[in-house]
Amino acid sequence: MDESHLSQQAYDRLREELEQRSTTRRKEISGWIERAREHGDIRENADYDAARDEQAMMEARIRHLQHMIKSAVVQTSPATTDVAGPGIIVSILEDGETDLEEYLLASTAEEKVAGVRTITLSSPLGSALLGKKVGESVEVAAPGGKFSVEVKALRPR
Repeated sequence: MDESHLSQQAYDRLREELEQRSTTRRKEISGWIERAREHGDIRENADYDAARDEQAMMEARIRHLQHMIKSAVVQTSPATTDVAGPGIIVSILEDGETDLEEYLLASTAEEKVAGVRTITLSSPLGSALLGKKVGESVEVAAPGGKFSVEVKALRPR
């Protein structure tokens, strides 16, 4: 089973989402399906089809959440850092740009920090930044082409 490396905040947020989807949201969609059935023939009922599609997507998300929570390894971010890694917010400057961009390096896209975009370690930028120090530059091979960035700052989440 693949482990999901999560912060305590992400773990708690996912458990809350699972609880909400497994209880309240399931009841809401059930009610929607029942109301749509009352409109008659379900073979040509767009509202019924939409409700069933929503139910299928929600059930898939519930299974995904259950898997992530079951396989979760809760990690804490380091108090200080001098190397880019999971749980670290990296400020970078792309060649030719003047504005810094901040990203949270994370094992999973489920990690979130307000005001900061999340990139996974498996993404081209995330894997290129992994292990880099302030002042180091790296070339990133992305689907849209190659580009270079310089690490300007590192801080714990």
